[in-house]
Amino acid sequence: MSLDRSLKIKNALTRHRNVLSRAERIEMLKDEEKWSEGDSLTGLPKVAHRKARAGKKESEAPKAEAAAAAGTEAASKAAEA
Repeated sequence: MSLDRSLKIKNALTRHRNVLSRAERIEMLKDEEKWSEGDSLTGLPKVAHRKARAGKKESEAPKAEAAAAAGTEAASKAAEA
């Protein structure tokens, strides 16, 4: 018998889920200060659970060029003074 491909990857079950458990929803509502200890556990408001995407990283070349440009500007100001 073969192994299902979702079980082959380590941490395969820790991926993004669209549906949160009640405890997870209450925790998020507490963080947003929309739920207190005396509130009812039923009829909780919806909680947006968005998947965070990593943005593109800048390459080192633009950073180096920006630093060099800033250095030449500082050098020219020092020469004028």
